[in-house]
Amino acid sequence: FLFSDVLALPIFKQEDSSLPQENETKHPPFQYVMCAATSPAVKLYDETLTYLNQGQSYEIRMLDNRKAGDIPEINGKLVKSIIRVVFHDRRLQYTEHQQLEGWKWNRPGDRLLDLDIPMSVGVIDIKTNPSQLNAVEFLWDPTKCTSAFIQVHCISTEFTPRKHGGEKGVPFRIQVDTFKQTENGEYTDHLHSASCQIKVFKPKGADRKQKTDREKMEKRTAHEKEKYQPSYDTTVLTEMRLEPIIEDAVEHEQKKSSKRTLPADYGDSLAKRGSCSPWPDTPTTFVNNSPTPAPTFTSAQHNTYSVPDSNSSSPNHQGDGISQGSGDQLHPSATIQETQQWLLKNRFSAYTRLFSNFSGADLLKLTREDLVQICGPADGIRLYNALKSRSVRPRLTIYVCQEPLRSIQLERQDAGGADSNGAIYVYHAIYLEEMAASEVTRKLALAFNIPLHQINQVYRQGPTGIHILVSDQMVQNFQDESCFLFTTIKAENGEGFHIILK
Repeated sequence: FLFSDVLALPIFKQEDSSLPQENETKHPPFQYVMCAATSPAVKLYDETLTYLNQGQSYEIRMLDNRKAGDIPEINGKLVKSIIRVVFHDRRLQYTEHQQLEGWKWNRPGDRLLDLDIPMSVGVIDIKTNPSQLNAVEFLWDPTKCTSAFIQVHCISTEFTPRKHGGEKGVPFRIQVDTFKQTENGEYTDHLHSASCQIKVFKPKGADRKQKTDREKMEKRTAHEKEKYQPSYDTTVLTEMRLEPIIEDAVEHEQKKSSKRTLPADYGDSLAKRGSCSPWPDTPTTFVNNSPTPAPTFTSAQHNTYSVPDSNSSSPNHQGDGISQGSGDQLHPSATIQETQQWLLKNRFSAYTRLFSNFSGADLLKLTREDLVQICGPADGIRLYNALKSRSVRPRLTIYVCQEPLRSIQLERQDAGGADSNGAIYVYHAIYLEEMAASEVTRKLALAFNIPLHQINQVYRQGPTGIHILVSDQMVQNFQDESCFLFTTIKAENGEGFHIILK
């Protein structure tokens, strides 16, 4: 039934039987068929529309459609396919990054697209990139039966501006791009792209929508039904023609950047992508433990800046590969190059290309709303806070001073100076984040240049002069901005010393 459905679709019907066979369109090397029924409420010459349930697994069959002698260089070799869920509307395609960042902000830890690995057949070396939540990739052998089961977790109404309730959900596209291996071992040579239009509903919602469309069509007259396609049990992903896509993209870029001239080969670089929706610009790669170099989800214009490693993911542990003499704060006098370095150092490498012509003054002039609009809610707020140098407030602050030795106080009194009550005490501020006794010990040693390994215990002087061991629970009960004097006494065994807080 699968191949009869494929041949029955309007896109495979011969429009004019009088045309010679050799004048047909180029035979696609691959064919992708999703095992989900198309809607019956689609007009005859419109693109098919398929309804999916959120989180349900749907099979995409990867079929070798080559004629004898087509693409002989992949015989006996694997090819790579990237499956993505992208926006159908061109308006949303141009703001794809901001839309996905907003979804990520509302659904932390979730992915837009997953591969149901236990159900899938014939897929090899599956990879999902944490920074590309809407894509999965894998290798497969065209000569063997291959099925990839996908799960779409975003629903169409999540990207609709909510005003009065009941808004119509936006359509998505399931897009498959296939590549062959180049001489250097990378799967970057584009072979084929195809896609289909979908809408995603909450669980069981797709079944109800399909039933509603079918009932509406049954009520139409026979003459009206002739204007609509029948519903097919499977959905064939249609091959994508790149020429109009390239022309639209070039025109859009020219309008967006009227002050600069696009490279002469910009259209060619788009053609190499083989993609309906623009490739993400984030310069990230998949982690790959195999000898084969991992492909990247990047545009043809590569970023020349290095990306900080994973150890710099914490705000308190920035990468050391890029030095900036002015420190962590971005100054208005920073040049374009220094601004780029600051963005990389502070984990904003995804926006170095976007702000490639911004100096420090240009970036600092942007408001919080501007940055949220450009970078999305999550990164926009983070970038705004970084530009304004807003540090996280410590959980507890205490002030500590080392009490002068008794002998020094006596010498001052003998010299006619002030007594101990008139001595000037200089306090150090200690900011606590972990609220632990070990943190107090470590920061005392750092503030007063005391070797940490020589501090045996830290005590607090209690009622009647007793010494109470400072524990985590005691630190958690310190009053904020408490003041302490401390003295040091040698340990009984003569190795190291104790600190007593008063």
